[in-house]
Amino acid sequence: MSRYATSQILKSIGKPRKLSSIIIPVIPVSESDTFIETSSEERLDKLANTFYGDATLWWAIAVSNGIGKGTLIVPQNSTLRIPSIENIQQIINQTNQSR
Repeated sequence: MSRYATSQILKSIGKPRKLSSIIIPVIPVSESDTFIETSSEERLDKLANTFYGDATLWWAIAVSNGIGKGTLIVPQNSTLRIPSIENIQQIINQTNQSR
C-alpha cells in the first residue's frame, strides 16, 4: 500500500517528470481502530511495522494523532489511535481522485 499509488506523473517538455502532490487525508475515527498507551518512548515507524507489517505507514499513525512533525519519536505515556489498515488506502484513493 502506498500513499503515492494515486499520484499522477506530470510531464512538461524540456523538464524532468515528477509526481503530482498528494493530499494526506484526515483519517476518521472508526470502531475498528486500536488505542494504545506507550510505556516508553516509541518510534512511529516501528509502531507501523508492528501494527501494519509496513514501516512506511508511519504517517497514518502520525496524522491520526497530530504528531510526527519533524520527528518519529512518540513520548512516553502517550495515548495513540492506530487507524484500521482496511480504511487507509480507500481514504487516500477517494481524497486524491476527487481533486
